[in-house]
Amino acid sequence: MSARGPTPSLARRAVAEAVGTALLLATVVGSGIMGERLAGGSVGLALLANTLATGAALITLILTFGAISGAHFNPAVSLAAGVEGGLRWPDVPAYVGAQLFGAVAGVAVADLMFDLPAFFLSQHARRGPSQLLSEFVATFGLLSVIWGCSRRRSPTVVAVAVGTYITAAYWFTASTSFANPAVTLARSLTDTFAGIRPADVPGFILAQLGGAAAATGLCRWLVPEEPAKPIVATKGAPVRMQRQA
Repeated sequence: MSARGPTPSLARRAVAEAVGTALLLATVVGSGIMGERLAGGSVGLALLANTLATGAALITLILTFGAISGAHFNPAVSLAAGVEGGLRWPDVPAYVGAQLFGAVAGVAVADLMFDLPAFFLSQHARRGPSQLLSEFVATFGLLSVIWGCSRRRSPTVVAVAVGTYITAAYWFTASTSFANPAVTLARSLTDTFAGIRPADVPGFILAQLGGAAAATGLCRWLVPEEPAKPIVATKGAPVRMQRQA
């Protein structure tokens, strides 16, 4: 039970995850297309437009859906929540499935809004040790921000922290901080500014899961006892991530 009433049903939470993730991907891909078209050939300007739109969308989507599902929008976050007891393990597959469905739908919507095919495989190569290290670091930082800020039990703090962290991580990582398995998979289906080759997806996802696991383990060690029920978020947003004794 929450202060405002009973916990929403799993169906409602899954729909919130799907819709939120779809809007996130529509923002990431759509702003990439628009930025590239308007930047006059400047990759830096296109990336800046992509970055600002994504960071702003994250904050607003977390605030919109956080009270319903926790607004994970990210399988790595949902898995971490399952490990720490903030999300029931039987609910994790529904969250992850909804996130994957929403991510793919969001890519299709973004492409169609710009008169492109709904799906066309990306040819954008993102490979090599530097890219994989970037994804590990980006996801490690994201989960660390979530764990640390969620202890304040303020959805607004988490939303702003996640959005601003991802905005920064776009620029300090070589990979531009995907930090989300669902986002990574879906972006392989669009050969636009935000795309990634399907062949590069498995490495990114493994690095992201490794970063999420490392951050969760570190935060568990840093705060061995967690009496509160923190809120977590994603490249994506907050859900209650309670560590059970």
